[in-house]
Amino acid sequence: MFNFINNLFRTAEQTPVESSASSDEGGHRKEQEQKKEQKKYLEQEEPDEVKIGGRPELTEDEVMSMTYDYVNKLKDANEGNDKVISKLDKYLANFNVKKFMKNNPHMTYPDFYMVIFNETDPLTH
Repeated sequence: MFNFINNLFRTAEQTPVESSASSDEGGHRKEQEQKKEQKKYLEQEEPDEVKIGGRPELTEDEVMSMTYDYVNKLKDANEGNDKVISKLDKYLANFNVKKFMKNNPHMTYPDFYMVIFNETDPLTH
């Protein structure tokens, strides 16, 4: 660049030639590649399930144990309300762990607490 400033009278042979067509073609090629990559990501089917933090899935025994613990804590919280306690006892008596896990596959600890809250919250009102 310093040479260009000192030499104002350059000839056509000395000036570098830049073709706008070649740079435009390169930009167009990059744009096409980006569109192909975006299309590839849009076409890929991904499951709608989200696993929080890659936690392990629960087993039937864990779900059963956690359900009893959760319901017992609800019973303790509603100690004076016999109507709520009887509803919770009925829920435990009718609880089917296989059906629960079939309806909520690949359940992790946070998933369990979300689902069990949604199932037992109406019983406590």
